[in-house]
Amino acid sequence: MTATEEYAVSANHTTDSRGSSLTELFSGILADVQTLVKQQVGLIRAEFLEDLRRTKQVAQCLAIGAIFLVVGTIMMMVAGVHLVQYLTQWPEWAAWASVGGAAILLGAISVFVGSRILTKYNPLPDKSFHALQENVSCLTNQPK
Repeated sequence: MTATEEYAVSANHTTDSRGSSLTELFSGILADVQTLVKQQVGLIRAEFLEDLRRTKQVAQCLAIGAIFLVVGTIMMMVAGVHLVQYLTQWPEWAAWASVGGAAILLGAISVFVGSRILTKYNPLPDKSFHALQENVSCLTNQPK
C-alpha cells in the first residue's frame, strides 16, 4: 500500500470516527431533550392534579357550607319579616319587601366580591409552565 492510500484510509477512518461521535453527540442531546420534556410534562401534570385536588376539597366544603347558609338565611328572613312587621306595624307586603331588598343588596355585594376574587385566581400550573419556558428558552438560546 502506498503512502497516499494509507493516508486516505486513515482520513476516512477519522471522518467515520468523527461522524459517529457527532451522531452519538446529537442522539445524546436529543435523548436529553426528550427526557427534559417528559420531566416537564410530568411536573405540569403533577402540579395540575394537586391544584385540582385542592380545588375539589374547597368546592366540597363550600357546597356544604352554602347549603346550611341557604337554609339558615331563609329561616332568618322569615323571622326578619315578622320582626319588621311587629316593630313597625307595616303591612305584611312592606315587611317582605324591606327584608327582600336587604337580601338583594347583600347578594349583589357578595357576587361582586366573589367575582373580584375569581379574576385573581388562576388554576393553571404557573410554576411548571415558567420552568418549561426557561428550559425551551435555554435550548433555543433565546433570551426571555
